[in-house]
Amino acid sequence: MIVHVTSIQSQLPLPEATMAYAAAKAALSNYSKGLSKEVSPKGIRVVRVSPGWVETEAAVGLVQGIARENHIDEDAARSRLMASLGGIPIGRPAKPREVADLVAFLVSAQAASITGTEFVIDGGSVPTA
Repeated sequence: MIVHVTSIQSQLPLPEATMAYAAAKAALSNYSKGLSKEVSPKGIRVVRVSPGWVETEAAVGLVQGIARENHIDEDAARSRLMASLGGIPIGRPAKPREVADLVAFLVSAQAASITGTEFVIDGGSVPTA
């Protein structure tokens, strides 16, 4: 089982901030698609998990920095950051545990027939339907 962690930025790059990161994640996503065709017939499943904004310690620090620089509170800074992503319909970033739970499911026997696909966990930032 191979799980590649990509990003919604592979489809939604932020030109002023993360172009290199977005390009690397897009390349990983393409590689993962090709690899799944090659190794899935040999019994090795390959999936992609594509998070949006995840509220890690670094993300909390980023929000705090935005708040300080702009003389606003952290809620306003968080809202600004969500808006820069085009919004998060559920109104908050993902929690690290939520991403971990998705990965745990994908590597479990319950997902034994899943391969070659992407699972977006972004609170609805990038509509897929």
